[in-house]
Amino acid sequence: MAQSYSSETIKSLAKSFVEKNIETPKHGKVVITPADIDPRIEIKPCKIPLSLNIPENNSSRNVNVKISCEDSTSWVLFLPVRVETQIPVLIANQSISKGSLLDNTNIELTYIDQFELRGEAIKDINEIIGAKAKRTLTKGRPISPRSFCVVCKGDNVDIIAKSAVFMIQTEGVALKDANIGEQIRVKNNRSGRTVTGTVSDDHKVIIN
Repeated sequence: MAQSYSSETIKSLAKSFVEKNIETPKHGKVVITPADIDPRIEIKPCKIPLSLNIPENNSSRNVNVKISCEDSTSWVLFLPVRVETQIPVLIANQSISKGSLLDNTNIELTYIDQFELRGEAIKDINEIIGAKAKRTLTKGRPISPRSFCVVCKGDNVDIIAKSAVFMIQTEGVALKDANIGEQIRVKNNRSGRTVTGTVSDDHKVIIN
């Protein structure tokens, strides 16, 4: 007995097929949206299970799923399916003025289409908590590494010099802006010397 298919069933089959045949990015997600089927198109019953495949030469954002019935009264339908790859980014959930501290109250993690992202964005909230905005941040816009500083020029910092056998801690002043993992020049308040270290995840400057 032939099986009848509604437009919504065809769309659901196409969506499931695409989900099984694309790679989801690490830390991201994929939103799959089949196009609507023209109501004037007659979807005839099929005596055997429908065949689905994705022909070559499709872009990464849109695919045409070929849906075919291969019984004695065969038919073919091509259904466009939009594939949106979304990645996690931190955004300002309100307007943030220059110099304000960034924390859980004014930033949040959301997902955006990777093709809409311009430049590098931050997705690890631990990299940004306690940092200062270097300029006014617009609500809803992704936060880039250039828009904040974990250690800002003129900040008082702890300078830690350490090796496998000793550790010395003193105070200094940052001579430039830097974020976690970046190198920074600092002036030792005690000796007056300028040294170069790396900003750690606890906002200290480490000299190895």
